[in-house]
Formats: sequence, C-alpha cells, structure tokens
Amino acid sequence: MGIEFDDLSNRVIGCALEVHRQLGPGLLESVYQRCLAYELVSSGIQVEVERPMRVRYKEIDIDCGFRVDMLIERELIVELKAVDTLLPIHESQLLTYLKLSGRKIGLLMNFNSGMLKKGIRRLVL
Repeated sequence: MGIEFDDLSNRVIGCALEVHRQLGPGLLESVYQRCLAYELVSSGIQVEVERPMRVRYKEIDIDCGFRVDMLIERELIVELKAVDTLLPIHESQLLTYLKLSGRKIGLLMNFNSGMLKKGIRRLVL
C-alpha cells in the first residue's frame, strides 16, 4: 500500500520528478535546487530558497545562519540531497527543521537516486 500525500506534496514531487527526468542523478545538490525552484515557480507554486530561520532556544532567538533548502507555500519544508544513500541522520535533520520552524510536513529528496521515487521521504511532525 502506498503512502498518501497531500495535494501540495504531490505537486512538488511532480516538479521534482520532471527535474530528475531531465537531468538524471549525479549532479550537485545546488543544481537540483535551482532547477526545482524553476519548475515550482513555473507551476505557480510559491517557493523560498535557502530561507533563513531563527532558532528559538529557551527564551532567546538565535540568528545563527540556519536555513532550510526550500520552504514551499510557507508550509512545506523540502530538504534536498544528492548522496549515495539517505541515512537516518538526514531524516533526523528534517524532523529537527520541522520542529524548529513550527512546520508539520517535510519532504526529503535524494536526487542521486536512479529512480527519484525511491529517494523521497515524506515526514510529518
């Protein structure tokens, strides 16, 4: 049985599949990020690339250069990778980003996969 994705996640995944279809695996993460941003904007989806976020620690806000790869429609965080294998630390990283940002849903995408569908994880906090 497959995982159910919401409409926004499905649209973002569709754009990512198009990028992967055009470029294939083996490039730098930054290339996939720029191409995915182009596809998202072309599809009418609002995206913020390398969006800075403050970290709240106890009673203070820390501006420490924390950035999420992509924030889609102000609600969905997308973390991009171009690695041989997704590791548990990558999922932990996205879960921490969700927690710190107050967002609930994130996509982890590994563009270095032979088939991108196998390199996508949807995480819910």
